[in-house]
Amino acid sequence: MKTPRENLLGLLRKQGYDWVPCEFFLCRSLEEQFHKDVGEDVDYMDYFSMPWRRLPDLIPDDDDRSRFLPYHEEKNHIRCEELDEWGVGHRATPTSMHMTQMFCPLREAESVDVLEEYPLPTYSREKNPNLREYAEALHARGIASVGNMQCTVWETSWYIRGMEPLMMDMMCDEEMAEAILDRVTEMSVQRAQLYAEAGVDILYLGDDVGMQQSLMMSEEMYVTWLKPRLKRVIDAAKAIKPDIIVFYHSCGYVEPLIPHLIEAGIDVLNPIQPECMDFGEIFEKYGDRVAFHGTVGTQRVMPFGTPEEVKAVVGKHLDIAGPKGGLFVAPTHLLEPEVPWENIRAYVEACSEYHPAG
Repeated sequence: MKTPRENLLGLLRKQGYDWVPCEFFLCRSLEEQFHKDVGEDVDYMDYFSMPWRRLPDLIPDDDDRSRFLPYHEEKNHIRCEELDEWGVGHRATPTSMHMTQMFCPLREAESVDVLEEYPLPTYSREKNPNLREYAEALHARGIASVGNMQCTVWETSWYIRGMEPLMMDMMCDEEMAEAILDRVTEMSVQRAQLYAEAGVDILYLGDDVGMQQSLMMSEEMYVTWLKPRLKRVIDAAKAIKPDIIVFYHSCGYVEPLIPHLIEAGIDVLNPIQPECMDFGEIFEKYGDRVAFHGTVGTQRVMPFGTPEEVKAVVGKHLDIAGPKGGLFVAPTHLLEPEVPWENIRAYVEACSEYHPAG
């Protein structure tokens, strides 16, 4: 009998699968309800037999974040509740489960020198010596291993620079745009290489480049600025581990970019929001070249549909993909407080009840 890891990898590689795995992330309140109902010490990923786990986040060589304070206190004149490893400031917002108010440390930068001198972190094996052991321990349990770095080039760059300034750089000041994008790409190459060296099955990349009904930028701008840099990250990982499966996440409408993402080297596209794109149409156009993850909407069907509607969506999309696989069916994003547990259970039941050959 296949392990959950073998079953998942076969599904993603379209080599056939024996059962439909399930996967989702819970917001804090839903996780608290799960622990109340099932037990405080129970991991919901174990409880629902999810087939993969992430390796720990990478530790930067220098994690003293006080070095970023001058970019906030002296230049932006703000005080943040938290600085992340890239020096981006964050302040919690009471109405969001997973978003923060962000403060971009290089928003006011006016010269390439400032961008090049900014103390971005570096990553090395010395600070992350046990990644391979962690991955091998997961494999020994029959679980697939994931190196997660979903903010890869675009998002990390604009978090640091600011979206509007970076957009303007890309249109009007190529030297400024190259400075920040190249430095972030190099940082992501280091991270991808470490995960590949650890032997992970899956490298999870991503940058949100889609909005609800359109791209965030023109196709030409994406191809000019982001596609070659994404390809560089993927090439670096696959040079070390050729069979690594590269996931790519972008919320929203991204259909015009799918051929470019495939050319850059992605293997699985997430999440194919049904509110933005039709999975049947996308699979017909691109299903012979790429696999998919997601497709069960978290804007409509998961929070506001009936359990029967949730089950119908799961079955419909698995039928489209067919018995060889190519779809890791799952909710398209974090499950928020308005999602009823009846619908979560309906999703899990739909996966367990589906027969790949039938």
